[in-house]
Amino acid sequence: MKKFITLTFLLLFWSCSTNPLTGRKSLALVSNAQLFPQSFAQYNQVLKENKVDKTSADAKMIDRVGQRIKYAAEKYYSQIGRGSDLKDYQWEFSLIQSDQLNAWCMPGGKVAFYTGILPVCKDDGGVAVVMGHEVAHALAGHSAEQVSNAMVAQGLMVGGNVAISNNEWRNVFNQLYPVGAGLTMLKYGRGMELDADEAGLYLMAMAGYNPMEAISFWERMDKATANQQTPPEFLSTHPNPGNRIAQIKSIMPKAMQYYNQSPYKGQ
Repeated sequence: MKKFITLTFLLLFWSCSTNPLTGRKSLALVSNAQLFPQSFAQYNQVLKENKVDKTSADAKMIDRVGQRIKYAAEKYYSQIGRGSDLKDYQWEFSLIQSDQLNAWCMPGGKVAFYTGILPVCKDDGGVAVVMGHEVAHALAGHSAEQVSNAMVAQGLMVGGNVAISNNEWRNVFNQLYPVGAGLTMLKYGRGMELDADEAGLYLMAMAGYNPMEAISFWERMDKATANQQTPPEFLSTHPNPGNRIAQIKSIMPKAMQYYNQSPYKGQ
């Protein structure tokens, strides 16, 4: 058991990755080579099963903002010597006709916006807030982190059952562990969301979009979802709007530095 714990610790230590935009560390037990093929296939399937807008002004706005943030990300990663991190990305920006207030970016740079979120975005600046956030999820490897955390949780469950010889205590462990593990996973989810908020803010600023737009966007999003029943924060994968906006305000000075240095400012 001691050898198992030691090997597990070493594996976790050597499997950590760092988000170069925020400095946040996360587990990465699965590689891009394992995630990307499935991600690309799923994205293509989603496009086949939905009505994709390719020609409207809104569709062109999604692609325009996406391309600017993509370029800003590639430029930044190249400047810090990590350009190879993005070599296998296959960027694509699609607008799907749906009332959902949602957007997402799959591992490898496959982005989808739903038309339902556009009234909340309002313009290029609002789209940049969402685009930066979703692209940041992909760049930070949050999908890989979720898979890795689930693998660790399962491994600890198995390890606990092996280590506890007393049947009564093993039953107690098996009853309580899933609850604790579930709450921990939710906490990690909130951490990923805040990480994406921060990195996304920097990305949109680097791309020449005023990061102050993020505060207005999240206030509009809060109003748009005010009638929806949501669980308390500790039972949710997302931080509450107040905490989200508070963090954005706290890192705004750094984001404004990126914005003021951007060659695309005002374009």
